[in-house]
Amino acid sequence: MSFKFKIFPKDPKWRQRAWFFVAVFIGMGLFMANEAELTSYLSDDPQACVNCHVMTSVYNSWMHSSHREWANCNDCHVPHNNVFNKYYFKAKDGLYHSYVFTTHTEPDVIHMKEASQEVVQNNCIRCHVQQVTEAKYTGWLEDHNENRTGRQCWSCHKQVPHGKVHGILTTRTNIAPLPTDQENETVIPSWLAEEIKKD
Repeated sequence: MSFKFKIFPKDPKWRQRAWFFVAVFIGMGLFMANEAELTSYLSDDPQACVNCHVMTSVYNSWMHSSHREWANCNDCHVPHNNVFNKYYFKAKDGLYHSYVFTTHTEPDVIHMKEASQEVVQNNCIRCHVQQVTEAKYTGWLEDHNENRTGRQCWSCHKQVPHGKVHGILTTRTNIAPLPTDQENETVIPSWLAEEIKKD
């Protein structure tokens, strides 16, 4: 009881107002967490990445890649050495991304920071260790022996898995629907749908 009096004023009128503002602060925090779909970031669902619309073109390029069948966003972009490190990295990156998105300071073309590059490189090797250590590639690619350990995988494999570089400006004209749209509206014109039914 004495703890409460140290934080809030002794005057009952001011104490009531203080409790009101604490309740408003907590309520706004819960509202914002719900609106930002905060719990979705705890999952490995790739659609959580497109809660921010700036990632739509990156998501759509991944959706049309061969990696879609084998790897989601977290398989490549977060560490897998332990659970604590995975969620710490997700939280750190997520807070940075939300800051950049909220302040509208995102660049047109998104590039990975050094820590993210290291994580992605390690995950490329983790999944493709057989190809990285395969000795027969030395006969096919003259400098593969040096490149496979001294360079980042995407310096050669530039189109994997996101295809051509997409900037934020392409999102506006991206013809693919937002993956977070849950409505089951068809994009096929009615006349074409009728012709398809006839066949």
